[in-house]
Amino acid sequence: MNEHSPPRVAILGLMLESNNFAPVTTEADFLDRVYLAGDEILQDLGSADPILPTELRGFAKEMDALAEWSPVPILIGLVEAGGPLDQNFFQLAFNEMKSRLVAEMPVDAVYICNHGAMITTENKDPDGEIFAMVREIVGPDVPVVATLDLHGNVSQRMVSAADAIVAYRTNPHVDMLARGKEAAGVLLEMLDGLKPDVAFIRLPITPPTVTLLTEAGPYADLIDYGQTLIDGDVFNVSILGGFAYSDTPKNGLAIIVSSRQANGSAQRAAQKIADRAWAEHKRYTPVLTSLEDAVQTVCAVGADEKLPPVILADVADNPGGGGNGNTMWIIEALHRAGAKGVIVGVINDPALAAEATALGKGARFDAVFNRDNGDEFSHRFEAEATVVRLRDGECVGRRGFYAGRKMNLGPTALLDLGGIQVVVISVRTQCADPAFLEMMGLDIGAARAVVVKSRGHFRAGFDEFFGPDQVIEVDAPGLTSPILSRFNFKYLPRPVFPVDQDVTWPAPA
Repeated sequence: MNEHSPPRVAILGLMLESNNFAPVTTEADFLDRVYLAGDEILQDLGSADPILPTELRGFAKEMDALAEWSPVPILIGLVEAGGPLDQNFFQLAFNEMKSRLVAEMPVDAVYICNHGAMITTENKDPDGEIFAMVREIVGPDVPVVATLDLHGNVSQRMVSAADAIVAYRTNPHVDMLARGKEAAGVLLEMLDGLKPDVAFIRLPITPPTVTLLTEAGPYADLIDYGQTLIDGDVFNVSILGGFAYSDTPKNGLAIIVSSRQANGSAQRAAQKIADRAWAEHKRYTPVLTSLEDAVQTVCAVGADEKLPPVILADVADNPGGGGNGNTMWIIEALHRAGAKGVIVGVINDPALAAEATALGKGARFDAVFNRDNGDEFSHRFEAEATVVRLRDGECVGRRGFYAGRKMNLGPTALLDLGGIQVVVISVRTQCADPAFLEMMGLDIGAARAVVVKSRGHFRAGFDEFFGPDQVIEVDAPGLTSPILSRFNFKYLPRPVFPVDQDVTWPAPA
């Protein structure tokens, strides 16, 4: 590092959580959400309502606070979880990232902002490709720090290419800003001479999504235990539950421990965490509520205002995990049962939103959901509806996962199905923020039941209305069902729990 000039720090990343069973993610999906290069990145960082990943904003904010530095913006892409990324587009983005980084050399350090669970239509480890490309260009001595989602699937290639990996510690994810700041601190320490020693262990466990909450449960206990091992030597413990639906050879609960000295402290800490995780691996068994029981509960609270309201999580159709956000199993069952006082959000159906927009506020019509019958889960459902409100879908997140982030849900319509009010959007998005419903004039506090297309992030957004005991995780069909035995996995390392029950793990010597 040149003592007489601020360090030049390259910033890049391509964030996608890929569900191998979902429709292919395309260039259009990135352009609908975030795809910025060069000075566009700096312009967004300086805006009032940035669209960039929160951890990147935290990284830049901490660097500004702690040191003189010169950001070198390369390319940043961010999109809602979806299917494998189209290989041609990945190659275009990869080549642009590479050429821009080469053109900016020399740099003093690199910050990679990736999710970690991306696959393409031809590549099972594109995150590793990006990490390796960065290392090849900058050489062995330039510090490289990366942040990852705790649902990332970690390869040895990723660990070898980066000097330090900092993963989220909260699920719902509300610590992205803090993790970005932590990555900045690590990077500055490396610019001052730190050479991290890193230990990496992967276990034959692919935890179902609903078992990876960090408020309570097996993963929460493991995360908390890992943090107790941080001391003068060990400066970061990252435990990544991973994302089973990516279906890759690198799937498996991953433990990454980084220390300041190569004295064995990282390896010892990683082994302790691994031993504890394996001893409790059977706790990663999902427990869901049947659709029939969930509907019965909603009808009961709708008929008796003395009962506390409930929120139903459609965990099997979570856009945040690659779900289409349009399955009708829960809505159809509630409609058939005559449920009242129900809000549903948000249903991804651009054709229906467009039709409602064309008809206008107050129009009564036969609303046809999934008129094109997209897949085996997104079946057609028709109901008489009234158009209550129309919006352009522009909003800013208010709480939790999307807090402070500018969002675009596309043309949005509020439809009343007679006791059930449904928010229909045009850009597939997880319903993790009450702003998505409130912008349509809905009073969440007055609802008897709310149904959200979300697996877990809704908990941080809607916790002001619903406590943990008011949450119902519904067992319904979908691309993100936590019952992993329902999927035809082809690439997971087998045997792996809980897809397989008879699994042994010989601890490394």
